[in-house]
Amino acid sequence: MSNAIRNAVSTAAEKMLSFSRTYENMSVSGHKLPDRDKIVEITKKLRSVMFPGFFETPAQQDNAYALGSTLSSVSAELFTQAKAALRTVCPLEEAESRAESIVAEFVSRLPEVQKILATDVEALYSGDPAAMSRVDVIFSYPGLLAITVYRLSHVLYTLGLPIIPRMMTEYAHEKTGIDINAGARIGSYFFIDHGTGVVIGETTVIGDYVKLYQGVTLGALSTRKGHMLEGVKRHPTLGNRVTVYAGASILGGETEIGDDCLIGSNAFVTGSVPPRTRVSNKSCELTFRKMDPEVWENA
Repeated sequence: MSNAIRNAVSTAAEKMLSFSRTYENMSVSGHKLPDRDKIVEITKKLRSVMFPGFFETPAQQDNAYALGSTLSSVSAELFTQAKAALRTVCPLEEAESRAESIVAEFVSRLPEVQKILATDVEALYSGDPAAMSRVDVIFSYPGLLAITVYRLSHVLYTLGLPIIPRMMTEYAHEKTGIDINAGARIGSYFFIDHGTGVVIGETTVIGDYVKLYQGVTLGALSTRKGHMLEGVKRHPTLGNRVTVYAGASILGGETEIGDDCLIGSNAFVTGSVPPRTRVSNKSCELTFRKMDPEVWENA
């Protein structure tokens, strides 16, 4: 390597390291940050815990001992990663204490998460005529993967753990194309069919027995104020038994969709809708014109 390249590398490295040091509590300040690969592995193991006998846990090990062993290993790794995440916002001693408390409470809530996930499996199976079985849903449906990761990350979010819940949901987003913020509050029997392009914002509230199809956005009207909007309800509220079809957008923190509403495909809703209301776009006019053979060949 030439001296010119060596000098360029040295100068660039110094400048880039200096840039990183402008952020508080980063790894260059003397401690590790959460490891994305470890978070993904924790998420996968937690998914296997939610559905014993599926995924990483062999069916023949579907027993309390094997489940306890998996829970022990994932809890130990989660504690390490939680401590690293908390070190970005508090001193080491406090981070260790909070991480221990968060992980213990998180593990104690896993049976509750498993119960509500059973309702989601049922919603997907009973709501989709293409579903071969509940096993098919658990193994194959991207909607259930995204919902599973969301429900796990939501518990950590409510317990005040920074960074990691978002890392978990971004893993699911990457795998499924479904983006559910860990802060959203979602009821039981939740159904996402196909799913690609679904976006559910942080302050969204969703009732029970709600169905969403691909391309649905439950978003904010405007985020121009940026971080000043932290803690402000920016996303809509959906009541019970609401169905939102493909491509629809429902926006705004004051927007409330009443129980038993049906929001049609590609609808753009920015105001509240009373219960038992169907919202749809006026049908577009389609034009049909027969093409001459020459036109068809050159099309």
